[in-house]
Parts: sequence; C-alpha cells; structure tokens
Amino acid sequence: MTPQTTAQNPNTSGSKLSSEETKAIVNRVSFVGIAGNIILSAFKLFAGIIGHSGAMVSDAVHSLSDVFATFIALIGVRLSQHGADKEHPYGHERLECVASLILGGILLITGAGIGISGMEKIFSGNISGLEVPGAIALAAAIVSIVVKEAMFWYTRWYALKINSSAFMADAWHHRSDAFSSIGSLIGIVGARLGFPILDPIASVIICIFILKVAIDIFRDAIRKMTDSSCDDQFEEQMRRFILAQDGVLGIDLLRTRMFGTKVYADVEIAADGNRTLNEVHDVAEHVHDGLEEHFPDLKHVMVHVNPYQKET
Repeated sequence: MTPQTTAQNPNTSGSKLSSEETKAIVNRVSFVGIAGNIILSAFKLFAGIIGHSGAMVSDAVHSLSDVFATFIALIGVRLSQHGADKEHPYGHERLECVASLILGGILLITGAGIGISGMEKIFSGNISGLEVPGAIALAAAIVSIVVKEAMFWYTRWYALKINSSAFMADAWHHRSDAFSSIGSLIGIVGARLGFPILDPIASVIICIFILKVAIDIFRDAIRKMTDSSCDDQFEEQMRRFILAQDGVLGIDLLRTRMFGTKVYADVEIAADGNRTLNEVHDVAEHVHDGLEEHFPDLKHVMVHVNPYQKET
C-alpha cells in the first residue's frame, strides 16, 4: 500500500486558505496527534507489560515514535510557511520535504528495532518459555486499531486540505501504527490459543509494514526535492485552461517542477504577431494571473509569448 501524496496530485480546486486558517489547522492537528499518541502509548505500554506481550510493547514504542513524528511535522510545516528572504528567494517549502525525510528515518529505525527484537525471541531457542499475553493486551490492541485508524483519516483529511506532505507522512505514520496493532492482535490471539511464537512473529510482521511505509515516504520526499515534474493529469489541466484564454492561439512549451509542496511552471504561448506589444503583454498577464488563481499549488509561472506560426 502506497501513501497518497500531494506531490502527485496538486490541488486544482481553486480554493486557498489564509495563513491564519492554515496555522489553526496545523495547531489543531498537531495537538490531536501529540495528545492522542501520548495517552495511547502509555496505555499500550502498561497493557504490554502487565499482559506479558512483547508485540504490544513494540506497538507502544511505535506509538511513542508518533509523538516525535508529529513534533517534526509541526516544525516542518511552520518553517515551510515562512516567506521568501534574501537567502531563500524562492521560499522555504522544501523544508517540509526535510521534515518528511526525518519522519521516514524515525519509521525506519523504529521498524528495524521492532523487527530485530522479534527475531531475537524467535531464534532464542526458548519458545516454550514465552509467556502467554493477558486479556488486557488483547483489549489494548483492539483500542489501538480503532483510535489509530481514526487519527489516520483525521490527519489525512487536513493534510490534503492544506497540501502538507509532512502531515501526510504523519497520517501514514498513524496508519502504520494501526497495522502494527493488527499484527499485535493476531499475535496475541494466537499466543492465547496455544501458539506463543506468534507474538514475536507479529513483531516481525509489524516491522515489515513500518519499513514499507518509511520507504514510500522517503521516495515521495526525494521526488519533491529533485525538481520532478507534475503528473500528466495536472499538466493537461493546465494546457486546457491556457488554451481557453482569449488571445492564446497555441502552446509551444509547458514545463512544471515540484518545489516542496508547491509548483513552478514555464509556459510559452503563441499569440498573433501582428498585435501590439501592449496587447500581447496583456494576454500573457491574463494567462499568468489566471493560472495562479485557478491552481492554488502553483506558486509561480513564467509566461513567454511567441508569434503564432501556422503549420504548413
């Protein structure tokens, strides 16, 4: 399963949020993520220790990593909202990509640690000595699945609303925790049915899910930091919009590139070469302003005008 990213599908709804609205959303989502994970981590750690479940303790550690992940997402989003300055004339949007890379690193380390712990128990040669998890560990796994899936949809909804790759990565961190809890549930149920080895096996399965999400987050962040073009659908929407503007007789060139969560574009339009400079300049300005208004993720577009030449 691959995280849905805002980079592949830039916002074309035409709706823009004010900086105050964005800040309010960032603060709200961060508070819910941090408070929810602290409470859930404490409950799962308590249940894992009291219920003698290594899988649940691993799950608790994963939830605790979500707290740090949300802090990093919050910092990344806030820094990316800083305007352009002398040292960063194109803005700070790529700082969100840096935050996503850090989040991916946290997931990678967390998943590897959980997997190593599970493998050590499996190959310890003392499977019969593993304790059977208690009912409280079973209840904690069910509660965790419900809560973390709800947090995933909540964070994902707002990540799409403000077009934040850092919060989208954080949302998938929540879902990876829900997957962890599903693995914990299977391991705990199996151990209680007389197969104690299923508890550490569940830890290894959890590790695989976490590592998969971490790799997907890394790939998306790197894509945004290397000036990759937008997808064909987005560029085709731009083409249709440009060709619908008065005075535009054709498109000679259209290039797009991702800059963090924003898009830059270079456009060469064809116009009537017999019109005055002021007239074709007005056409270019109309195309420029219309694009930036119609495509909220388009931070800047450079429009160049060529004289129209009929194909022979």
